[in-house]
Amino acid sequence: MEKPADIKKAIHQISKESILGFDTETRPAFKKGQFYKVALLQLASVEQAWLFRLHHTGFPPEIMELLSDQTLLKCGVAIRDDLKALQKLGSFDPGGFVELATLSKEKGLEVEGLRKLAAILLGIRISKSAQTTNWESKILTEKQIEYAATDAWACLEIYQKLQQRP
Repeated sequence: MEKPADIKKAIHQISKESILGFDTETRPAFKKGQFYKVALLQLASVEQAWLFRLHHTGFPPEIMELLSDQTLLKCGVAIRDDLKALQKLGSFDPGGFVELATLSKEKGLEVEGLRKLAAILLGIRISKSAQTTNWESKILTEKQIEYAATDAWACLEIYQKLQQRP
């Protein structure tokens, strides 16, 4: 999503949810000392994924408010790094985040990564081939879109599976 009207519409839809999968993507740096800002924010419900092209839109206040909302759970893996990177785009107080690596350990699983958690809990293999592609490109490929949406959706599904474990 790149247009302000699309972002507002998405935020309205998202505000009806109580739990979301969460992830970000950043253009990879292949040279020492080279860094890029977060290019894509992914949020997913059971039925829909929203991909915010932050590299193109900037960091709208509506998204910052959403990420600060304590009542809306946002589940992800390695979220500390994602939040740190997002806070470089704009100041917000993160609220409602659930770290799946911590939750999986509490539930007796000694697995931390999204790929391994998805394999064990969901029985799916998440391809990481799109991970090191250019997330700042003018148009995302179908492969990138599918990868980004799947990562956020899988986080939500993993959270729900972990909640069912004793």
